[in-house]
Amino acid sequence: MSTPIPTETQWQSLPKVLLHEHLDGGLRSQTLLELCRQRNVPLPAQSANDLAAWLLANSHSGSLERYLTGFSLTVAAMASEAACERVAFEAAEDARLDGCVLAEFRMAPLLLEEFGLSGEAVIEALLRGLKKSTLPSGFIVCAMRTDSPEATAKSARLAARYRDHGVIGFDLAGAERGFPPTPHREAVNIARNAGLGISLHAGEADEGSRVLEAARLGATRIGHGVHIMNAPDDLQQQQWIDEARRHALHFEVCPTSNVHTGIAPSVSAHPLRSMIEAGLSVSVSTDNRLMSGVTLSGELRAAHEQNGVSMAAIRHMMQEAARASFLPTSARQAALQALEA
Repeated sequence: MSTPIPTETQWQSLPKVLLHEHLDGGLRSQTLLELCRQRNVPLPAQSANDLAAWLLANSHSGSLERYLTGFSLTVAAMASEAACERVAFEAAEDARLDGCVLAEFRMAPLLLEEFGLSGEAVIEALLRGLKKSTLPSGFIVCAMRTDSPEATAKSARLAARYRDHGVIGFDLAGAERGFPPTPHREAVNIARNAGLGISLHAGEADEGSRVLEAARLGATRIGHGVHIMNAPDDLQQQQWIDEARRHALHFEVCPTSNVHTGIAPSVSAHPLRSMIEAGLSVSVSTDNRLMSGVTLSGELRAAHEQNGVSMAAIRHMMQEAARASFLPTSARQAALQALEA
C-alpha cells in the first residue's frame, strides 16, 4: 500500500524549525514595494507581483555574486527603524503561519550605516519586530566577509552587546569566493567569548575545505556547506565527512537558493540526500524567501518529492535543527515537543 502524498495544506501544518533566513532577503513583496515608495527608492517594477518576479529572475542567475545584487534594493528599503521593525515582525509571522515552531533570522546591521542608522538602532528595531510575534525566535548578527577584519570585529562586538536581549549568534555572510573566514578570526573569537553561537557561511560558493576551516575557527553550524560533498577523491571525501562529524557540525542547507546561484543544477541533483546518507547533521532552510520565491514548506516538499528525502528523514532534520538552535534550552525543548506532537 503506497503512502499518501501530503497536500500543500498538510505540508504547511507540519511543525518546522527554521535556522537560516536573511531578513533582508525575505521581505513580503508588497512591503518592499511600499517601503521603496516611501523612501523614493527607484524600482525595477511597479507592482508587488512584478517586483517579486524581477527579483526571482535576478536571483536565478547561476551566480552567488549576481544573486546578492538584489539586496541593494531591499537594504535601501529597510533604512529606517520602522521599516526594520516591520520587516522582522512580518518575517516571524510568515514563518509562524508556515508551521514554524522556532525560527532564527539574520542580517548585517552595519549595512544600514550608510543610510544614517546606527548598528544599535537597527538591532533594537529588528528585535522589537521579532518580539511582537508569538513565534519563539532569535537574531543572528551577520558581518560581511568582504569587509576588513576591523569592520567584522565591530559587528561581533555589537552582537555581544545584545547577547542578553535577543541576539543569539554571529555569522560571516556575503560573497564567499576569495574571502575565506580565517582573516576574521578576531571577530569570531569576540562572539564566541561572549557566549554567542557561531554559524558561518562556508562551502557555498567556495570549496568544501572552507567548511572545515570555519569549524576550526569555532563554528558549530555551517550556512550551506554543500561543497563538502565535492572532495577531489574518495579518500579526501571521507576525511572531510569524518572531520565534520567530529566537530558535530550542523549544516543549514537551502536547496532552491543553491540552484539559483549555480551551486546545484537542480533540486533533484542537489547533494542534500547525499549529506544525510553520509551521516551529517543537516536541516533545510529558506535562505531568502523573497529572492528565491520559497517557503520552508515548499523547500521540504521539494526535498521529498524531487530529491528523494524520506518523510522520516525530514522529521529527523527538523529535530536536528531544534537541537542545533542557538535559542535557550527551554525554547529548543518546546520545539522538540511540538515536533513530537
